Amino acid sequence: MNHILSDRINNLATSQTLAMAALARELKAQGKDIISLSLGEPDFNTPDFIKEAAKKAIDDNYSTYSPVDGYQDLKEAICRKFKRDNDLEYKPSQIVVSTGAKQSLYNIAQVMLNDGDEVILPAPYWVSYFEIVKLSGGVPVEVPTSVETDFKITPEQLEAAITPKTKMMWFSSPCNPSGSVYSREELTALAKVLEKHPNIYVVADEIYEHINFSGTFCSIGSIPGMLEKTITVNGVAKAFAMTGYRIGYIGAPEFIAKACTKIQGQVTSGANSVAQRATITAVDADPSVLNEMVQAFHGRRDLVVGLLKEIPGVKINVPEGAFYVFPDVSSFFGKTLKGHEIKDANDVSMYLLAEANVATVTGDAFGNPNCIRFSYATSNDILKEALRRIKEALTA
Repeated sequence: MNHILSDRINNLATSQTLAMAALARELKAQGKDIISLSLGEPDFNTPDFIKEAAKKAIDDNYSTYSPVDGYQDLKEAICRKFKRDNDLEYKPSQIVVSTGAKQSLYNIAQVMLNDGDEVILPAPYWVSYFEIVKLSGGVPVEVPTSVETDFKITPEQLEAAITPKTKMMWFSSPCNPSGSVYSREELTALAKVLEKHPNIYVVADEIYEHINFSGTFCSIGSIPGMLEKTITVNGVAKAFAMTGYRIGYIGAPEFIAKACTKIQGQVTSGANSVAQRATITAVDADPSVLNEMVQAFHGRRDLVVGLLKEIPGVKINVPEGAFYVFPDVSSFFGKTLKGHEIKDANDVSMYLLAEANVATVTGDAFGNPNCIRFSYATSNDILKEALRRIKEALTA
């Protein structure tokens, strides 16, 4: 029946992270003891003070349509947050609140890209960047990195990737899937390259900013000359364990914000009203309320990296943020493990699911065919058991 469907949907890849999570759920339902490390979702509950704000919003009858770009007082709170945490000066007219940061990204691609416009994606990149760019008529241009460079691109690589067709660069810091965090010095060096190309805009996805073990965080928009050409994307899903609330937002040059509001007005209109009220409480909160969660993730990172280093053939760096590890498993390519022929990262991922009952995601989905990603957003006991199984399977 594919011939009846649009080329647009036939050419769109399924999200590998969601596909692997669905497969893991299916196997679990069949009675298999699956440990799923495939989805990027904190295993903490939304903080009580935010839940109280959501309950109050229901009692206060926030049950009607909100403005397309978000409540004014929420946009003012987001401006305060940007100033406090990121040294970014935005006005409410430059803020657009959407149904998750994924919609924010889709809006941006739809309003910025024409057919054939190139978008530089430092690889690895979040799985949906590539498909959102493609769906919007853009051409993704992957810039490869490796475990040896902490999965970060250099100014020289950026310069080499730029062509007359380059319209944008999209990246995340802390990065999903690698956990890499760009320092102020590294971002300044990239900004120096972009200075020479005033028509290139940057999408800075900072959804993991608070889950950061590096001690510092820098928004590329805070570097002199970059605010006018940066679209800062954020949300409350990861830091505040509010994935199901579906609230993301952008700070952008006003003409881009207006365009995003225009398209959103024809697609979804305003985001969930109760979730928006709860988000005011979240973004106004001092980030120190997240310390306990961040420390837990930090401890888990150290546990997982330590256990991975004990597996012969696995190459691992020390990620400085988010809650993922992205080990290089290319030393297993060309081998046969327990009767399974391993050709690539996809085979490693499927082998671990079949033999270790552990769900991970192939690095192919993130633009790096040598690695697999797994999330450590689960308990230490589950992580120890998952790593025990992985080690057993890979040392077969």
